[in-house]
Amino acid sequence: MEWAVANVRYWLVEHPTVRTFEWRSGRTWGASPLFLATTLFAYVSITTTLRYFIVKSTAQNPSTSPNTSPPSVLRIISAVLRIISAVHSLLLVLISLTMALGCALSTITQAPDVRWIFCFPANHTPPRGPVFFWAYVFYLSKILEFGDTALILLSNSIRRLTFLHVYHHTVVLIMCYVWLEAAQSLVPVALVTNAAVHVVMYLYYAVCALGAAAVEEGRHGFADWAVCVQLFSVGGDALDAFSRWWWSYGQSKRRGLKGKDE
Repeated sequence: MEWAVANVRYWLVEHPTVRTFEWRSGRTWGASPLFLATTLFAYVSITTTLRYFIVKSTAQNPSTSPNTSPPSVLRIISAVLRIISAVHSLLLVLISLTMALGCALSTITQAPDVRWIFCFPANHTPPRGPVFFWAYVFYLSKILEFGDTALILLSNSIRRLTFLHVYHHTVVLIMCYVWLEAAQSLVPVALVTNAAVHVVMYLYYAVCALGAAAVEEGRHGFADWAVCVQLFSVGGDALDAFSRWWWSYGQSKRRGLKGKDE
């Protein structure tokens, strides 16, 4: 048991790549406003363009809709998309679980005191070390989550592709970039809670994609549980923000929500 714990700690906290990581604006891959802007522009442009042509094609020639294809073809397409969706979701379950565990262990190792977890000291917290390594992985994972949108388009579920869906993916990527660029307070707590919620959420998506009879029977209960976890995460974020305000007000300077000294 001790051997297993030591190995987990080494790979998630003490490995040189993790321990010596440093976010360097303009030098670390993805650490530039140009990369962020280009990625978001490509995501929104491709999503909007594909949606437009799919809707237009279906409206002008309903006979080309996948729903009018032979049943055998529909079954094959549906099966392939389910497999891709399940693999995509399970991959994100694994990544999210690793991020949550890695950041939690890194926070325990890197934090000089409890306050640091909620509120970084001003001018004394450069974006380096294990915690910020996992923040960087979290940032890159948001790009991988763009695959959610691709799967919606490929499955011809245009109704699920809402403005809120695209807005969420866009804003979250910007938020993660700011976390790293500004050495944002609350990163450890926000990352662990978010990643933990994504473990449940993407596990639910994987279960839905598998579509087994036994799975379908328990799916609604699983969905209710997933919603409860998400609500718990929102409440936790509010509590974290209050803790940050409490420790910042009238005490030593801390790094604020905009990455500036308070």
